[in-house]
Amino acid sequence: MGMRARHPLALLAAGALLVLGGCTEEAAPGAERETPEDVLAEAKQTLDETSGVRLVLDADELPTGVAAVSGAEGVGTHAPAFDGTLDVTLGGSEFEVPVIAVDGTVYAQVPLVPGWQDVDPAEYGAPDPARLMSTDAGFSSLLTETGAVEEGESVRGGENNEEVLTEYTGTVAGDVVGNVIPSASGEFDATYTITDGGELRTAVLTGVFYPGTDPMTYTIEISDYGSEPDISAP
Repeated sequence: MGMRARHPLALLAAGALLVLGGCTEEAAPGAERETPEDVLAEAKQTLDETSGVRLVLDADELPTGVAAVSGAEGVGTHAPAFDGTLDVTLGGSEFEVPVIAVDGTVYAQVPLVPGWQDVDPAEYGAPDPARLMSTDAGFSSLLTETGAVEEGESVRGGENNEEVLTEYTGTVAGDVVGNVIPSASGEFDATYTITDGGELRTAVLTGVFYPGTDPMTYTIEISDYGSEPDISAP
């Protein structure tokens, strides 16, 4: 009777082990893990496919005596188009210049000149800001042209700490970084922060952006994925 009483329990225990064993095997399948290059390619695709974003560009310290962009902030779309401001250093003075770039033309409210004027952003050491959203020559182009990519630490962040943010480091050639700052040359160190949803949130680039100067750092922040800004010529 003792053995008959234990038999059903033994069957239940064996069944439980089989179920648990099956769950363990499913939780750790032999699927290949994404490489860092895969993650950067996914982040490029996400940025290329979004309807619009907010962009913030900031320099840590500009070299003296150069015409350069110390910062920028605005919204962009893949029209491509941009509406925002550029912080420009020119002749030892710094100006905040409202800018709208659309249909291949850059309009700016130049200091001491009334109204909007057509400008050549290269005169300020800047690209056409609308190009920053280009799928083949904008911020996203840096991601898939980054070499020696390594995955760093992951942290919680975003709204209510609901996202997982992972850091990736690598190097980018100057002709690619030139899509962002035209006078860039040499090799650049790059650090990207990417969400678990495949969104590039920050890009930190360090190298020689302006000829004959020491290396410096630009930080790009990208947010408001999926926004739909309405940008038109002034």
